[in-house]
Amino acid sequence: MTGERRPLAARPLTEPHPSRLPLDHPDRERVLAVHAAALDAGEAGYLDPDTGLFVLTAGFLARRGTCCGRGCRHCPYVDDPSGDADVTPQRRDG
Repeated sequence: MTGERRPLAARPLTEPHPSRLPLDHPDRERVLAVHAAALDAGEAGYLDPDTGLFVLTAGFLARRGTCCGRGCRHCPYVDDPSGDADVTPQRRDG
């Protein structure tokens, strides 16, 4: 199902699915702050405050128009209870 066009989830782009960034994640507020700043600036992503990895924003992923199925943290297409936008997400940091 990679590359499948699907509607955006019924939540703001600023709010990731809880399976991708749990409500009890120790750095949730910091992650959400840098994500919001990147969204506001129209940037494709941001550096994760803990790992330094580049993480794509929900805005960039929404503009792409399809779900890649890699388990992106801010995937705007995830709307089911398990958090799976595709059959087998491969990583959860993107």
